[in-house]
Amino acid sequence: MNTLRNTKSLALLGVLLAIEMILNFTPLGLIPLGFMNATTLHIPVIIGAIFLGPIGGGILGAAFGILSVITNTIRPNITSFVFSPFITISNTSGNFTSLIIAIVPRILIGVIAYYIYKWVSKKCKNKITAYSLAALAGSLTNTIFVMSGIYLFFGQAYAEAKGYAFEALFGVILSVIGINGIPEAIVAAIVVSTICKVLSQVYKKKA
Repeated sequence: MNTLRNTKSLALLGVLLAIEMILNFTPLGLIPLGFMNATTLHIPVIIGAIFLGPIGGGILGAAFGILSVITNTIRPNITSFVFSPFITISNTSGNFTSLIIAIVPRILIGVIAYYIYKWVSKKCKNKITAYSLAALAGSLTNTIFVMSGIYLFFGQAYAEAKGYAFEALFGVILSVIGINGIPEAIVAAIVVSTICKVLSQVYKKKA
């Protein structure tokens, strides 16, 4: 597994950071599926985790989280307070926990994706399977931890902003995980496995 100690790995980290920024600030960060738009912002994080290890994946995840804070600060919507401590919507202000929701789950994408990839690689010689399962795990990590953080720290305010009764919010979150999270994870698995197959040739890894 490559580390951040060589030029090739540092170059890949730089490229993935640039791609993360492009996806964040352009429509390329969303893939229309008809019934929803699947985000692609976690894909560079997962790829980085696979090829650069948990530190590289964590750095990319932190960048994803910081970009989320910036975007929700400069282009706020009715729920931006859950991602930015600088935003007040109605009577609800973001705070330190907004940074936790925006950044910590995104760091965990890289860490969890790497360890799932490493574990599956030991159990299965098919690298495509390892890439796909790492992507599924990383994508679901993002959805589950972000939505759980919103429920724990801003449940009442988030429900009000969205027009839901708080009692219904848990069911809404489960629906988001099922309707949005699972398709996004499938998209991530397809895209990540395809890109990693190509990158594995550059890194001279069996795939």
